[in-house]
Formats: sequence, C-alpha cells, structure tokens
Amino acid sequence: MGPVALPAWLQPRYRKNAYLFMYYLIQFCGHSWIFTNMTVRFFSFGKDSMVDTFYAIGLMMQLCQSVSLLELLHIYVGIESNHLLPRFLQLTERVIVLFMVITGQEEVQEKYVVCVLFIFWNLLDMVRYTYSMLSVIGISYAVLTWFSQTLWMPIYPLCVLAEAFTIYQSLPYFESFGTYSTKMPFDLSVYFPYVLKIYLMMLFVGMYFTYNHLYSERRDILRVFPNKKKM
Repeated sequence: MGPVALPAWLQPRYRKNAYLFMYYLIQFCGHSWIFTNMTVRFFSFGKDSMVDTFYAIGLMMQLCQSVSLLELLHIYVGIESNHLLPRFLQLTERVIVLFMVITGQEEVQEKYVVCVLFIFWNLLDMVRYTYSMLSVIGISYAVLTWFSQTLWMPIYPLCVLAEAFTIYQSLPYFESFGTYSTKMPFDLSVYFPYVLKIYLMMLFVGMYFTYNHLYSERRDILRVFPNKKKM
C-alpha cells in the first residue's frame, strides 16, 4: 500500500496559511477599531479629541504594535516571504517612538502630533493587513493590490516626519526630567536626549533604505498586472 495522504487541514501549508490568516485578521480588527474610534471621537468632540488620543486608544495601539513583532519571527522562520531588515527598521521606528518616547513621557501624549501619527500608522496597517489577509487565501484584487502598493508612497514619509517631530517635541521634557538618563560606573553616563538626537539622524537614513526597498517591491508586484490582463 502506498502512503496515506493527509487531510488538507493537517498539511503544513494549510496550517501555515490558516495561522497567517488569523494573525492578519486580528491585526486588521485591532487597527480598524483604533481608526474607527479615533474617527468617531473626532466627529463627536472635534479638536479636543486629539489631545487625549493616547489615553483613549493607547493601550490598544501598544497591543497591536507588540503583536506585530511576531512578523520578525515569521520572516526568520520562513512563513512570510518579506525581507527581514526593512521590516525590522519599520518596527524599530514604531517601538522606539511609541514605547519609549510617547509612553515614557506623559507630556508628549497630549500633543496633536500623536493623533496624526496614529492616523498614519493605522491607515497603512489597515490596507496592508487587508491585502495580506486576502492574499494568503489566494484572493487577489487588482485595485486593492495597486492601492496597498501605492498608499505607502506618500504616507510612509509623512509617518517618519511625524515620528521625527514627536521626538523633537519630547526633547525638552527628557532634558528637564532626566527620563532614561542614567549614570554608570567609571564616570560614564547615558544622556537620553543625546541618544534621541542621534536616532533622529538614523531615522532618515533608515527611511531612505526602506523607501527604496518598498519601491523595488512595488515595481516587482505591479509588473504582473499586464500579464493578468492578457489571461
């Protein structure tokens, strides 16, 4: 007797796709909830809602960004086909700005730029996770593919500018309160505002690298459109 074929739901490829679909679905729901919450609050309370954006949706944003770190593991073990370094740079930007700059300094949480930054992040992620969720189950729409590969072109640089402005606005508070600055043995010390200023320069270098990678990826993906139209 020949080998017995496994049921479809037991095959490794099926389990991988099912896991990725659930991951993308959870992330899509999380970011959609954040974006909807922010939109409703803005139309209900106007500009006043922007001041307490972090207090209203900060916990959910932290949860979504924490879970997104799994994507580095996905790429490393091979269940996602993205490149590790560009994704690492994008996630690092968000982790540093969200968890160290915004969460670590209460005065920054009330800035308008935090609301703007969260809008940009969620716009990108809602479209990206929708596209990824459908792709993993073999559903592809030309309009959605084009939109997901085009939206980042204006939004991603604006994200980086908003992140840089958030860091810039946080510097006086880190200098005044000494948050994260520490003295070490042998007369060494870490002055966190200097670390942030160095990171500001690195932020734009990383943006240049990531933008070039995303543009090359977009060109490769959209190149298949003429072939699909002929079929």
